[in-house]
Order: sequence, then C-alpha cells, then structure tokens
Amino acid sequence: MTKKFYVTAAIPYVNAAPHIGHALEFIQVDAIARYHRLLGEKVTSLTGGDENALKNVQAAEKADVPVREFVDKNARLFLEFTKKINAPFDVFQKGTSPSHFKSSQELWNLCLKKGDIYKKDYEGLYCVGCETFYTEGELSNGECAEHPGKKLDLISETNYFFKLSSYQSQLIQLIKSDRLKIYPEFRKNEVLSFLKEPLLDISISRSNERAKNWGVSVPNDPTQRIYVWFDALNIYRSGVDKKTWPADLHIIGKGIIRFHTVYWPAFLLSAGLPLPKAVMAHGYLTVNGQKMSKTIGNIIDPLEIISKYGVDALRYYLLKEIPPFDDGDFSYRRLDEVYSSDLANELGNLVMRITTLAEKDKLEVSLPKPYSLVPNPLFEKFEFNLILENIWKHIKLLNKSTDDFAPWKKTAEERKEFLIQSLKEINQVGYELQPFLPQTAEKILKATTGKITKISPLFPRLP
Repeated sequence: MTKKFYVTAAIPYVNAAPHIGHALEFIQVDAIARYHRLLGEKVTSLTGGDENALKNVQAAEKADVPVREFVDKNARLFLEFTKKINAPFDVFQKGTSPSHFKSSQELWNLCLKKGDIYKKDYEGLYCVGCETFYTEGELSNGECAEHPGKKLDLISETNYFFKLSSYQSQLIQLIKSDRLKIYPEFRKNEVLSFLKEPLLDISISRSNERAKNWGVSVPNDPTQRIYVWFDALNIYRSGVDKKTWPADLHIIGKGIIRFHTVYWPAFLLSAGLPLPKAVMAHGYLTVNGQKMSKTIGNIIDPLEIISKYGVDALRYYLLKEIPPFDDGDFSYRRLDEVYSSDLANELGNLVMRITTLAEKDKLEVSLPKPYSLVPNPLFEKFEFNLILENIWKHIKLLNKSTDDFAPWKKTAEERKEFLIQSLKEINQVGYELQPFLPQTAEKILKATTGKITKISPLFPRLP
C-alpha cells in the first residue's frame, strides 16, 4: 500500500496581497511535497484563505468593498501566486466555503459534548494583528511582540471559553515524547517552557457586533461567531477527507507556534480526533537587515523578482540562502551574486559546456533513469540549505574535471567516455534538484539523454 504524506502551509490572512514571506513558506512546502513524491508516496499539500478574521473585515471597510468580494478577490491572488512561484497546492481551502463552516461547527459540537466549552463575561487586551487576547505578562511595554507600536484593544464582552487548562499535562507529554514532533529542537523547548506556567482557558468566540456578523456562527447561539483561530486551524481538516487526515507535517512561521502546538492539539484532544504528527517552525525574512514593513516601504514583491531573474532563482535564494529555522535576510545585491556565481556560472555553464562538446561529437546517449531518491536525513530535518550546498559541491567538482579535461588532447573514444560520464553525473544533479528547482531540473534531465544538443542558457545574463 502506498504511504500517504499530508503537508500543509499556514493559512494566510487575505487582508492584503501575498509577499516574499509567503513565498518562503509556500516554496518550503512545495520542496517537501516534491521530495516525498520522488520517494513514491501519495502526497497531499494544502493551504487556503483565512477569510473569517476581523482584520479582513477592517481591511474591506477601509477599501470600501463588501467583505465577501474583498476576501474572494484576495484569496484568488494567493491561489494564483502559488502557481506563479511554481508551488501549486493540491488543495486550496477557503475559510468561507460551506464545507469548512460545517466542519468547524462539528468540531465545536464535539468539544462542547466533551464539556470543554462554557460561557462567561470577560475583559482583556486584544491584538487584531494576532487575532488573540494577551495578558499583561505576555506583553512588552504594553505591546504585542509580533506587532510593536500597535495599540491593543480593551475588549469587554460575554464569550464562550475553551478549557485549555484541562489539557496541560497531556500537551506536555505529547510534546516531550515527540508524538507531536516540533522542529527545530529549540522551538520545542520554548513551547515546553510556556507549558510550565499554568495554562489559562481561552476565549473561542466573539460577539456578532465585534465580528461585524462575519465568520462561522456558533452552533445554537446566533449572537456569537467562532473565534478565528478555532475555525482557521480547522481548515487543515476541513479541506481533506478522513483518509488524508491527520497532517504528517504543518509548516508555519515561528510567530504562530503556540496556536499550532498548544491550542490546536488541545481542540483535537477534546474532540477525540487524530492529532498532527509534526510541526516545523521557520524564521522570518528581513530585507537588507530590516524587518519588512509597509511604513518603511521595503515590502518585496516576489513576482518582480521572477520577472527579472526567473522563478527558480527565487526558489534557490529562499531555500539556499535563508536558514530553515532562523531569520534570514533578503537583498538584491546578494541575489545578483548568487544568480551570477551559483546559477549562471557554476550550474549553467557546466551544462552548456558539456552539451556543446557532446553535440560537436554527435553524441547520442541512452541514460538509465536515475535510481529512486533514497530518504535523505537532511531532508527529514528540513536542512534545505545544506542539501543544496552538497549538490553544489558536486557541481564544483564536475566543473573542475571539465576544466582539467583538454578535449583537443584526447582521442575520440576518450572524449566519448568522459562526456558520457559527465552527462550521467549532470543527469543525477538534475534529478536531485527536482524538489528545489523543478523547471531547471526538467531542462537538465531532457538535455542529458538521447541525441545531445547544446542547451540554451539555463540562467541568461542579467540585463
């Protein structure tokens, strides 16, 4: 029976167009999905639109556009974006879809039946950016760490609460035992440190008035809407069938790790549903050393990068230059360097030289398909940058052997032997590059078998 592998990206808010931070995560998910397909597994990848958030309502009001029209338009932008960066998902689940509403109300009812949902009056500080309440102790100088400089709202209302406190010991055991595996280890330790403090029950609804009548209705209470995180996390379940769930891997940004490793498994434990197996938390992107910000004006549009450098150059930079677990920096200066040295010179010139020599010698080769990809420990640990470094070590060795090879001093037979061996090794490089640079890999695989002709530049000189 074919092994299944179900991987998800976080569900982005659709209050604005996608940016390079979204590209980083979508491309990481796509690389993992492609790798597992090469292992022969039945892969499902999912993302979607977090459409029921209050920030979407506020953004729609600011744009003077009906909320439904606003979220539909932006959700389409995200769906198109995933295709433009060549990171298509098998499932794009909208938070406003009827199947999602039904599934989220079913999840609510399961937790209610368990006795884990109750109603009470509440007053607290609410960060619209995070869509969550914070206690004074969780703030720094009265500000949310994720959204410094933004005033929190003091909210006083009657809400439904979830008995998160009932699941503290289960969550600790779950994470300590790696039944819910958290990558990297230092993020696991952060979560366990958070779980040392007494867990407080959390609000999981809001009034219709504050929600502006937007979102999933609380079952049997038309005055309340389900809290956005309770419903948004459930997109991972509502978008797939029971055979596909649970997720083998959630990939998320570090800022939402608590929601995925504390709240989400607690909801599922309460509902008696299978739990995800692993969560990988990546860092953030800075731009020239600064946090991306509309105020500073340093938001990077990945589509502009693609129009100049090509989609595989973007993918290479994000997977090779950005550490998988720490914050990483984007700069056009570094992109130019990487494009010229690694891609155009080392990889592009290598394939060009070998195919040119092979065409001159009218070489025709029939290469066996490379063996199926064997599981790579570095891939299992999401060390994309180290895998690419290793592939490039091989590319550099092939370049050196080509430099050392003097065709004019060799017999036809010696040239043929050298070129066939070089084509085999370049073919293997192409095979290993498939999860990372799929378009380039396909060109390499086609160019290195059959009647060999000089390949067009893989990475043309920049204008």
